[in-house]
Amino acid sequence: MTNLLPIGSVIISKNMKTDIILCGVGGQGILSIATIIGEAAMNENLYIKQAEVHGMSQRGGDVQSNLRISSEPIASDLIAKGSADVIISMEPMEALRYLPYLSKEGWIITSSTPFVNIPNYPDIEVIKADLDKLPNVITLDIEQKAKDAGVPRSANVILLGAAQKALGIEYGKLEDAIRRVFGRKGEAIVEANIKALAIGREAQK
Repeated sequence: MTNLLPIGSVIISKNMKTDIILCGVGGQGILSIATIIGEAAMNENLYIKQAEVHGMSQRGGDVQSNLRISSEPIASDLIAKGSADVIISMEPMEALRYLPYLSKEGWIITSSTPFVNIPNYPDIEVIKADLDKLPNVITLDIEQKAKDAGVPRSANVILLGAAQKALGIEYGKLEDAIRRVFGRKGEAIVEANIKALAIGREAQK
């Protein structure tokens, strides 16, 4: 990648605003990412609005959600074109689908693994080439990383870890949110997701 801008310049403080587009396909864990981010934000007494645009329960169908975090009251739950700070995508074609919503300085953090759910799915090499042309992008084979680390069900949290600086949320705040969100599922699930978050953090730029 070239012309990479420093990320992490926004921190949770008195004046912060982060507009996030989460996308992928149903069953990939987009809701869990949104829940963790929302938990971290609410624990910092920030305002948060979320708009679920596509059906979350439809496994294999398109999923997209707008998530807006701010230190000031938020009027709308929708993100305008050209204004998203971050696109977090569990699927590379879906990342490109929402590119018109990304601001000029915005970041894309996406899985590199396609989820081929349509007969005319584009050539993955073309998708990768289009992503590589963008100035601020992180692409990760999160599925393989999750398998290699023994946390195959936490690939989505690896992606979240890679987005931490772009989100402007302190790493420890995300860890704490994971503990609260998954605490009822037992220590093993919590630790698997903490491990996944750390794997993603290592991939940041």
